[in-house]
Amino acid sequence: MEFHEKLQELRKQKGLTQEELASELYVSRTAVSKWESGRGYPNIESLKAIAVFFSVTVDQLLSSDEILTIAEKHQKNTENHFRNLVFGLGDVCMLLLFFLPFFAVRTDGSARAVSLLTAEGAPWLKIAYFAVLIGGVMTGLLTLALQNVQALAWQRCKVPISLTLSAVAVLLFALSLQPYAAVFSFAVLSMKILVLLKRA
Repeated sequence: MEFHEKLQELRKQKGLTQEELASELYVSRTAVSKWESGRGYPNIESLKAIAVFFSVTVDQLLSSDEILTIAEKHQKNTENHFRNLVFGLGDVCMLLLFFLPFFAVRTDGSARAVSLLTAEGAPWLKIAYFAVLIGGVMTGLLTLALQNVQALAWQRCKVPISLTLSAVAVLLFALSLQPYAAVFSFAVLSMKILVLLKRA
């Protein structure tokens, strides 16, 4: 007997509606309906709650194949959450370049370190810095804020956008002879690449 059949049978034995079971498990009725129709499985926490509520073990609820499916899904969700955190926080950290003295201003044969907000120089270059950094920070904020959004377009484009903006930042700072900003940006980009390589 499959999980969805067992769940339906256990619920009916207790004389509960899907809505009443959902209330007991602190999930939506739609979630219970989805589980009972075989269109998905609960997460680990919900599985434990179901087992406790019906006084059965998780092993009694699931076949070995179902356990593997849920474990793989849980692992994938954990990896995606970690990747989103690293990418999001890395992009948001680019905000530091606005305030920390990572930029060199050369005057009278000497250089002094200033933040981007106080840096002087070619206006077009400062606009390019601002555009790349604001784009990166906004991408990071959206990545952190929309972690649970399942929109396919956002899921597909957030990583390429983040990597592209980081690579452009490294190139822009390196070509404009801003080594501290370039190294900082490169560190953020390297961290993202390491996360992707670990996942591959």
